[in-house]
Amino acid sequence: MKYAKPLPGYLAQRYHGWKATAFKENEVWYRRLADDGQHPRAMIICCCDSRVEATQIFGADPGEFFVHRNIANLIPPYEVGGQQHGTSSTVEFAVKMLKVAHIVVMAHQHCGGAQGCIDMCEGNAPELESKDSFTGRWMEMLRPRYEQVAGIDDPEQKAREMEKQTVVVSLENLMTFPFVKEAVEQNGLSLHGLWINIGEGVLEGYDPATGQFAPV
Repeated sequence: MKYAKPLPGYLAQRYHGWKATAFKENEVWYRRLADDGQHPRAMIICCCDSRVEATQIFGADPGEFFVHRNIANLIPPYEVGGQQHGTSSTVEFAVKMLKVAHIVVMAHQHCGGAQGCIDMCEGNAPELESKDSFTGRWMEMLRPRYEQVAGIDDPEQKAREMEKQTVVVSLENLMTFPFVKEAVEQNGLSLHGLWINIGEGVLEGYDPATGQFAPV
């Protein structure tokens, strides 16, 4: 593959710094992780936004979380058609093979994917409406939730509520997976929904009894 290039210098320098410090200080632990395999207790599904770092938020060590990231932390509904299902395959691996005890879906403030869906629904994103837009087609699964926020006049509040809808729809879609539903009903797996305000560091959890989010 002739187009690949060597790692940028600043990343190579950071790697060597990590190897000489964090790795060196915890070499036994890393070797154990490599030899014994992974045994994470929880799966974290979050947005691939570069500002969202679940492992830092929860102070997790290597091997503690099985992390999947995608645009707007969305889980599609269960379906067996097609050939390539990146997000669905990670859910399957986490539940069936790793047998995680928790699946946490975490949304965040100023999510570009959620805002993009609002823009599509309001006719302000022709580039996302294009059949050639992978992002636009991905965000289609959130489009039905627009009716939940359509009546909100304040743009920031509307975006925030749409961000939280990404969590609700993902939790609902998770329960369409037969192996997830079975694990939940047998008390072998619990589902959790979160939203984080990046600027203020405030984490909110979804309460299914009220249908609302409240500070953790």
